[in-house]
Amino acid sequence: MTGLDSATTPAAAAARGAKTARDAPARPRATLALTSAATAVALMTYTAPMVTLPGTAAALHTPLSGQAWLLNGTPLGLAALLLVAGSLADDYGRRRIFLGGTLVLGLTTALGAFTTSTWQFTLARIAQGAASAAILASSLGLLVAAFPSPRGRLHATGVWGAFVSGGIAAGPLVAGALPSWRVAYGVLGAAAVVLAALGTRALTESRAPRGGRPDILGALTFGLALVALVAALTLGRDGWLRAPVGLLFAAAIALIAVFAAVEHRTRTPMIDLGLLRHARFLASSAGGLFTGLAVIGLFSFLPALLQQTLRLSPMDTAWLLLLWSGLSFAVALQVKHLAGRIAPRVQLAVGFTLHTIAVLTMLGAVGSGSWTRLLPGLIIGGVGSGLLNGALPLLAVESVPRERAAMGSGAQQTFRYIGSCAGVALTIALATSAHTLAQGANIALLVSAGLAAVGAVSVVVSREG
Repeated sequence: MTGLDSATTPAAAAARGAKTARDAPARPRATLALTSAATAVALMTYTAPMVTLPGTAAALHTPLSGQAWLLNGTPLGLAALLLVAGSLADDYGRRRIFLGGTLVLGLTTALGAFTTSTWQFTLARIAQGAASAAILASSLGLLVAAFPSPRGRLHATGVWGAFVSGGIAAGPLVAGALPSWRVAYGVLGAAAVVLAALGTRALTESRAPRGGRPDILGALTFGLALVALVAALTLGRDGWLRAPVGLLFAAAIALIAVFAAVEHRTRTPMIDLGLLRHARFLASSAGGLFTGLAVIGLFSFLPALLQQTLRLSPMDTAWLLLLWSGLSFAVALQVKHLAGRIAPRVQLAVGFTLHTIAVLTMLGAVGSGSWTRLLPGLIIGGVGSGLLNGALPLLAVESVPRERAAMGSGAQQTFRYIGSCAGVALTIALATSAHTLAQGANIALLVSAGLAAVGAVSVVVSREG
């Protein structure tokens, strides 16, 4: 011995300090406020192009066939990296992944304001999606750690789900109110950087270590599969039976098969495929997938359709869309009171059913020349969307073991944004492939209604054996 007790050495003291910092109790209110605010900014960044798409496409000289990429960049980044972000958050620290994602979101969003071509803007949007994946996947993990009781978790996930709707609602308003889409991106980027700075002091670390390395091969094969799928759907508007479209679909299927094989073999997979045997996880995944396909896919392109057919300004379109998204926010904030009386899967089924009804009431509205024809559908659809956004987060964390909450959140949201990528590309393909935009819009509405009906059935029939 050197005469100094090992417990009093600087290294030991530092280790104790680090352990104390890691084990410090979570600050529930601060955690809820920051994760909800960052999630809202991420969703605002995601939805801002809904009302600025015509102006952005004109500024970047983007042809109609390429506009799906302007909308799909962020959901593509989200879908490709949500699973790996959830695993990294559980293994290496949810606070660390959250803060890194929030900072990168701020920087890449600000950079998006300076892009001058379609491919530059799309790359910036993909980077924003990747950063948003880190935020969304780690947020629920942080909340589960900060609110360990079922009652607290119910409250926290309900508020967080409401801010998902709030971000969707605020994005088009902010983008429409500011002088240009470039200014809007600068403002949203600055907001994300500020939240990252606040989070360094307010958040405490939590993790569920499993050991092992990040599943890079799984992330790569999964991301390439999504790119192939979105490219096939985007090119399909010029002919679904063409060879390039078929080859891209085949590549997507083959890459998904490779991904499944990789996940079976790796010691620390992005997603435990064994969870697909559990009804709650299946219902959570189906709920996310059909929300993206039916709801997000339609409402991402509907504002651009309204501007082109009804000659609405970006700000007028944003206010009209607020009727849907604002109701969604209000309903999502209140659905926590339904817990214990209505199961999350039933809430999802009701939400999908209301979306089906809403979309059917909107048939013919785009070609009617009057925005008032949309009002009943926007109201009914807003209530349905609120039920979906309120039930999905709770089902996500209940469908996996508590220590894998970030992975459960990432898995559900991955399916959500896979659906969104496919839904946006499909909606644009359908809406622009008919003789007129009004006819194409009706086809897209019918397909959205059908997908929502399938979603309602899929979440109800999944029962534990």
